[in-house]
Amino acid sequence: MLPFQTLLTINKEAAMPVYQQIANGLVRLIRDGVIKPGAALPGSREMALLLQVHRKTIVAAYQELFTQDWIETIPRKGVIVSQRLPEIKPRTFKAAARLPAYAGSTGFAYQKPRAMPSAAARAGEFRLAINDGFPDYRIAPIDLLVREYRSLFHSPAIKRYAMYGSSAGPLSLRNELVQFLTDSRGLNIGPNNLLLTHGAQMAIYIAASMILKPGATVLTGDPNYFLADMTFQQLGAKLVRIPMDGHGMDVEAIARICKRKKPDLLYIIPHHHHPTTVTLSADRRMQLLELIHQYRLPVIEDDYDYDFHYSSGPILPLASADHGGNVIYIGSLTKSLATFMRVGYMVAPEQFIQDASVLRRLIDIRSDNVLEETLALLFRNGDIQRHLKKSVKLYHERRDLLCQLMEKELNGLVTFRPPAGGMAVWTRFHKKHPLPAIAARAATHGLFMADGSNYSYGSHNHNALRIGFASLNEKEIREVVAILKKVG
Repeated sequence: MLPFQTLLTINKEAAMPVYQQIANGLVRLIRDGVIKPGAALPGSREMALLLQVHRKTIVAAYQELFTQDWIETIPRKGVIVSQRLPEIKPRTFKAAARLPAYAGSTGFAYQKPRAMPSAAARAGEFRLAINDGFPDYRIAPIDLLVREYRSLFHSPAIKRYAMYGSSAGPLSLRNELVQFLTDSRGLNIGPNNLLLTHGAQMAIYIAASMILKPGATVLTGDPNYFLADMTFQQLGAKLVRIPMDGHGMDVEAIARICKRKKPDLLYIIPHHHHPTTVTLSADRRMQLLELIHQYRLPVIEDDYDYDFHYSSGPILPLASADHGGNVIYIGSLTKSLATFMRVGYMVAPEQFIQDASVLRRLIDIRSDNVLEETLALLFRNGDIQRHLKKSVKLYHERRDLLCQLMEKELNGLVTFRPPAGGMAVWTRFHKKHPLPAIAARAATHGLFMADGSNYSYGSHNHNALRIGFASLNEKEIREVVAILKKVG
């Protein structure tokens, strides 16, 4: 309820009757937008107590407002501000209309963030959607998670989780991740080398914030994960784009740049590069590790979907080798489970993690302790490992189906290379088929798809997008390809 006792000023010494002062005050609040049309006003007894006046005074004020059509009385609801407000009567009310306080811009200057792609927010409005490569939430172990979450919530330990805890995240989940990352990626780490974050994007932002200063240079792929690029630019860094080919980032180009002037950061996605899906070859990985040692080059290694390999075994991450403490390794449980389960992690030397934990606390005091404890239990029980094994098999089948259908039905419209892993196919549309036009036509058939602008900058237009297959079942994949064939 609004604080009417402070919003309405009553002067019992004034010539104007008190009921009229109250009526005029309520009209002013309605005109200024403080009280919205359709809002309920306190009953006459309650308002009389708030304003310390006789109830008959409030009844008279309400009668005045009712006569002028400012309010109406609805059975069982009480006094309601009219949805159709009357014309202002200058003879009675002379207050000038004004904009609400938040209708315009701020009264001060501030640093605006770079424009974010907004079209993807509309994807949920469509029957079908092509995303960048999301997991299928329909197969996530939600029932197991809810079971453990409920059990934990009703256990005596819940009192401990209600406190702030460590800003690095619960020790239980960090211990489970240490074991998981050791077994699957060959990382030689302990729990003090791990920081849990609200998704991998937060980990990228925190690490970059600690490394970069305005004017710094960051080496990124050409093309590259657009949200990482925007993060570096928001921090005042200059992007130096490194060519990509079928073997990953051009390490020779990195070497030439380092010889001229050491860059401040290298951002690399060695497995299933975003957006091109290529994997850094083993020989380039060894060459890059030599450069990292030689120049003490800071590296953010984004390994967001390492767990999904189909055609061959994965190459171990850069972080698993002797890199001299120069590689910050970032991963995500979100990609393994569902997009709405925002859990990422950062692996780094202990002192860096301690300092990153301080920064994380400034951004987000703590994460969902109970969710993270629940995930720790699912790791301990082997539930997540079994889910990953099931997902890899299913996503492999979906990748094969999508590639077979595109090869057969979209020949002449697109070119692509089946990815060795991950959740999407980097798909280039022929120049005579501009993506914005195709996306617009697809929308009329109930299919949302990006227009390719996220991966185009300057004069370079790839006319390409990632077609995520993991979140689409067989029927949906066939529908998507049929629509693309129809609108292409």
